[in-house]
Amino acid sequence: MKTVVWFEEVGKEDVPLVGGKGANLGELTRAGFPIPPGFIVTSDAYFYFIKKTGIDKKIFPILDKLDVENTKALQEASEKIQKIILEAPIPEEIVHDIVDAYRELCRRATGSPRKCVWVAVRSSATAEDLPQASFAGQQATFLYVKGPEKVVEHVKKCWASLFTARAIYYRTKQGFDHKKVGIAVVVQKMVNSEVSGVMFTAHPVDGSPKIIIEAAYGLGEAVVSGMVTPDEYVVDKKTLRIIEKKIAKQTKMVVPKPEGGTEVVEVPPELQEKQKLPDEKIIELADIGRRIEKHYGHPQDVEWALEKGKLYIVQSRAITTIREAPVEEEHVEEGEPILRGIPASPGIGIGPVRIVLDIKDLPKVKEGDVLVTTMTTPDMVPAMQRAAAIVTDEGGLTSHAAIVSRELGIPAVVGTGKATKVLKDGEIVTVDAYKGVVYRGEVKHPEVEKKKQVEVIRSALPYPTATLVKVNVALPEAAERAAATGADGVGLLRAEHMITATGKHPVWFLLNDKLDELVEAVKRGIRIVAEKFYPKPVWYRTFDARTDEFRHLEGGETEPHEDNPMLGWHGIRRSLDQPELIMAEFEAIKQLHREGLDNVGVMIPFTINVEEYVEAKKLARKVGLIPHKMVDFGIMVETPAAALTIEDYLEAGMDFLSFGTNDLTQLTLGVDRNNERVQKLFNEEHPAVLSLIKHVIDVAKEYGVETSICGQAGSRPSMVRKLVRMGIDSVSANIDAVHKIREVVYREERRIMLEAARKRLELYDER
Repeated sequence: MKTVVWFEEVGKEDVPLVGGKGANLGELTRAGFPIPPGFIVTSDAYFYFIKKTGIDKKIFPILDKLDVENTKALQEASEKIQKIILEAPIPEEIVHDIVDAYRELCRRATGSPRKCVWVAVRSSATAEDLPQASFAGQQATFLYVKGPEKVVEHVKKCWASLFTARAIYYRTKQGFDHKKVGIAVVVQKMVNSEVSGVMFTAHPVDGSPKIIIEAAYGLGEAVVSGMVTPDEYVVDKKTLRIIEKKIAKQTKMVVPKPEGGTEVVEVPPELQEKQKLPDEKIIELADIGRRIEKHYGHPQDVEWALEKGKLYIVQSRAITTIREAPVEEEHVEEGEPILRGIPASPGIGIGPVRIVLDIKDLPKVKEGDVLVTTMTTPDMVPAMQRAAAIVTDEGGLTSHAAIVSRELGIPAVVGTGKATKVLKDGEIVTVDAYKGVVYRGEVKHPEVEKKKQVEVIRSALPYPTATLVKVNVALPEAAERAAATGADGVGLLRAEHMITATGKHPVWFLLNDKLDELVEAVKRGIRIVAEKFYPKPVWYRTFDARTDEFRHLEGGETEPHEDNPMLGWHGIRRSLDQPELIMAEFEAIKQLHREGLDNVGVMIPFTINVEEYVEAKKLARKVGLIPHKMVDFGIMVETPAAALTIEDYLEAGMDFLSFGTNDLTQLTLGVDRNNERVQKLFNEEHPAVLSLIKHVIDVAKEYGVETSICGQAGSRPSMVRKLVRMGIDSVSANIDAVHKIREVVYREERRIMLEAARKRLELYDER
């Protein structure tokens, strides 16, 4: 049995022994990169410990009959198991090996085995195929640990962290055998970083050949956790020339405490607005990143630190979110469609099928695969980002798969009814999301290229309109693409993914007293979009996730189970029950306004009475967001109750309103928009829905309040024509539909003008 191995003794082939983190550090050390020295307490040591002490016979029976959906029972089981592990003595032979290795590390670092050094003690998961979105950061990390006894103590704490409540829950839901999942522990000399951060060796979304470096004062956990907004430097990968720099103001940083551990302190005022990393170090770091990518043969996500002028690499992993371009083939033959559905997000995707029937299947979706599932969920977003195309059994144009695919620019065909049954894992298919069909094999269609050319020509044509044409944005990463449409602003900026990008459920920040981190996460996401569109308006919708969404994120295990989450505890009703969360969102917007980004407005979702809106404004006033009319405030009109009592809201003082036609239609018609059996009945142009919309527009005009639409109907030409005639002030469309909708608005406005002119002529002739 190998209890301890040094970085230079292992590589990427040793994941089962040292985990992913340990294997990468070993690989980079052997390749000669500047890695702080360290060793790894192997997974063999963990398994030996639980077997030698006999605690395996105590801990696993506790899990055998555990109902992980019973939060209280889950927490009790977790506490009991961790207590068993922490109270069990580590076998002397393991203690001896760890202490010897630590003293050798001290000798290598200081020249004396008796002069202790600070180390980081970090878990390193051995289960290679754990989904990144669910398992990242689950086990413990301890910084600034010193002394052999303390190192041994924290190794045991890492072992115990394998059985936190969330780790047990996730493994159970993923179908992993608790007995077979082990953990290695990395012990690495701390870098006393003056500056640290993250580097991407390619653009993390589109894979473009740019090296992107984020830098902040202090330890890197401030950047990784989203606690601060770092500087951003963009370097041309080929020439290593700095092509862009964004210097962020940093007011706080994470530093070591004298007694061990870390704390957050204020950045000296004279440094807060300075460039964090000198130009020569930016270029040096970019060169290191380029060489790491070459070593692995794949773009990398690299964590780095600067100490006394020397750069260190403390972690590297493959970037998993790059969306590669669809495969281009020379042949032009067209095959017979094997599936038909709704073309939800235009484009062509070719690749091997990966059928996902459960969240545990997500890891098998690799770059360029075609993700096939019954219906996507928010947990699938990371996998969706890797896919060449998406095909679902269920859903329509307003389903999760459709909305997110459009935001990500990924071809999607939804509502096929039988994709998971007809398609086979591994077979190559062509997804034509222009027509909503799936072909077997690789097929190229000449008409697709023609459509692309038409869209390019159309997008270049000027269509000045009186009705504003805005754009919907769900992911900050889509901001640049959205801004490139020339839209008149953002009619809907969704909060959900910018918050859950942290890997944590919003409620986690509340339960762990980390609301300042939530503020930073929201602020960072909004800033990306607000800066791209400034000074055009950006309307931010406060958090509106159903209780069945994001359940697998850290903290999500506390979510209640509802029979019908779509009609349950979400939107403003939940925000008023948990006011700390919406106040954190308000605080983020207030801070952005003070930074000069005063184009951000607030939109309250899923309201049914004016008292909810009034209470939300009170919370905004309590935070200091609207003492002097700093921000535009409005609501989403997505319930019949809000539409029919709209005058009450207008009397309460409102700057704008926007129709959420997805919910308004399903609540008016009693149709579940995600149910393919009744999807045909979902119709935003139903007379009842149109009547509600017209009523709201007419009343809002009396009060001089701007009206808009941000539901799926805003991307449908036939609906937009009706809205223009009703006198709506703006229309917010999906990114791929902005140019088309602008043309529709332009032509409809001209038609109205011509009709009015003709009528005036008729009246003149009558006289």
